[in-house]
Amino acid sequence: MKDSLKIPGFGQSDPTDGRALLEWEPRYPPPARNFIRWEAIYLGVLLFAVPGLLVCLWLAIPKHLFSISDDKYYVLRKYGFAWLAGTLGGTLFDLKWLYHSVAKQLWNMDRRLWRIFTPHISGGLAFAVVALISSGAMRIFDAQAMRSTSLVTGISFLVGYFSDSAIAKLTDIAETLFGTSRSKEKHQPEHTDPSHTEQPGDD
Repeated sequence: MKDSLKIPGFGQSDPTDGRALLEWEPRYPPPARNFIRWEAIYLGVLLFAVPGLLVCLWLAIPKHLFSISDDKYYVLRKYGFAWLAGTLGGTLFDLKWLYHSVAKQLWNMDRRLWRIFTPHISGGLAFAVVALISSGAMRIFDAQAMRSTSLVTGISFLVGYFSDSAIAKLTDIAETLFGTSRSKEKHQPEHTDPSHTEQPGDD
C-alpha cells in the first residue's frame, strides 16, 4: 500500500528518499540522532568561523596584533587564505555528504572520523597545492598568478571541495619526483620472474 503512495523521482533523483507520503518521522534511533545533531553543529560552527577568520586576515588584524612586517604578513596572509579557503571547501563538501547520508539512511558511526577531519585535511591539501604552484613545481598557473588573493582563495576552495582529485594529482607529482609509487611496490611479489612484464590487471 505504501509503495503506491511514493512520489516518483525526477529524472534519476528521488526526492522522497524512499519514503511514502506523510511518512515524516525520523528513522534513526535517539542515540544516532544525538550524534548527527552534534556533527551538524560542529560543521555549522566551521561554516561560519572560517569566513570570519578569512575576514580577520583580510583586515590584517593579526598583522597589527602581533606587529608583523609587511613582507612576512604577505606570506602569512597568502597561505592563511589557502588553508582557510580549503577548509571552507571541505566543510561544504562535508555538510553535503552529511545531509545526503542522513536522508538516504547511509549515515553510520564508522564514518564519523572521516566527517570530522575532512575539512582540516582539505585545508592542508589546499595549503600544499598553493605552495607547489607558487614554487613552479605544479604548473597549473604561472607562479606569479598566486600573488592574487582572489585566485589563491578560489583555487584553494576548489582543492578543498574536490580533495580526492587533489590527492590524486599530488600522488602523480610525488611519483614523478620520487619514482615508483609505494602502492605498486607494496603489491610487488617478493620473487618475480625477470622476464615478467607487469600488466595493468596485476594489482
